[in-house]
Amino acid sequence: MFPTGSMPEFFWTPHSGYHWDGLARRFFEGWYVRLTLPQQAETFGFMYSIDDPAGHSVLSGGAAQILGPGDQYLYSAFPDVQQFWAWPHRLGVGHWQRPVKPQLGSHYLPPEVFEQTVQQGYQLTATQHQGCVADVTTGAIARWNYTIEPVYGWGASSQPALATAGWLSYLPLFEPGWQVLMAHGLATGWADWQGQRYEFHQAPTYMEKNWGGAFPQRWFWMQANTFAALPDLTITAVGGRRQVLGKVETVGLIGLHFAGRAIALTSLTAAMTWQVKTWGSWQMTAENHRYRVVVRGKSAPSPTQVQVPTRAGLRFECWDTTHGHLDVEVWERSLPNQPQKSLIFRASTDLAALEVGGQGWEQDWQFSCCHL
Repeated sequence: MFPTGSMPEFFWTPHSGYHWDGLARRFFEGWYVRLTLPQQAETFGFMYSIDDPAGHSVLSGGAAQILGPGDQYLYSAFPDVQQFWAWPHRLGVGHWQRPVKPQLGSHYLPPEVFEQTVQQGYQLTATQHQGCVADVTTGAIARWNYTIEPVYGWGASSQPALATAGWLSYLPLFEPGWQVLMAHGLATGWADWQGQRYEFHQAPTYMEKNWGGAFPQRWFWMQANTFAALPDLTITAVGGRRQVLGKVETVGLIGLHFAGRAIALTSLTAAMTWQVKTWGSWQMTAENHRYRVVVRGKSAPSPTQVQVPTRAGLRFECWDTTHGHLDVEVWERSLPNQPQKSLIFRASTDLAALEVGGQGWEQDWQFSCCHL
């Protein structure tokens, strides 16, 4: 069952659907949704995951984590995998405790039905997001319900959306898989955090996902789509050590969307460097024959720790803030024989998501490669 107002076919990003093949093996899939409220200078970061959905493992079950206003953390477990659902070919996922009317089963519910029947849980599509969860320890409650107007998937707005990791991501080579589902969208509705209600209209939103056996061994991540001077600018920058056919490789990517355009520079095809501190400072540069992109992130306050999937289940191996400072510079060579690149824009925000995760963060991380 699909909600009304489904998006045109060309927008749906690759890997939007659920990846589990039904086998009883170590498997997780996770979804990340970020809602930014510029007027209140706050963010909601929603993190959903399902582990070993076959249900035959001690790790089987789901979870919802929220990084709310002021980087406050909320965690709720959903142990019954039978109450989890996901669409195989489109973005649609949900999980809840047993609803008021069990005969409804586990599948997409119209928003008004969800509101009336689900006491704890969530559901997410590319055009609708709602839920109500309570922290397992503190009892703190978060509720939300909003519609989404997609702006960018992954790639230029005039073309079908692309796989973030390229065509090889369709093959079972990478561990884990990764896809930016919606680089930028506009959300309208409300969110309630422990009794504080936030109402918003066309607030920036962002979505991505991972799937496989575990997160990378080590990674960092930067994301922002709230730039006052460039309202439709959105950026995702990441570096990590991942498994490829049993071997470990270090890869990085900077992806930007603005004015209908898309720029994606990766360490596989461009010169790239980064210097990332154990916490507080991220610097990343990528350059190819046409573009040069420089990204700098900073965060003075201590991070909030969140859980991520590992071989041993969810573990606190990730450090986050949604109130980081981010500077972006983009340079372009307009003609092939032009010796110098010209500055397209500089932009900054104080509502960037900044993250480090995995193992080895007792030391800073420096990396350099050249594919010019």
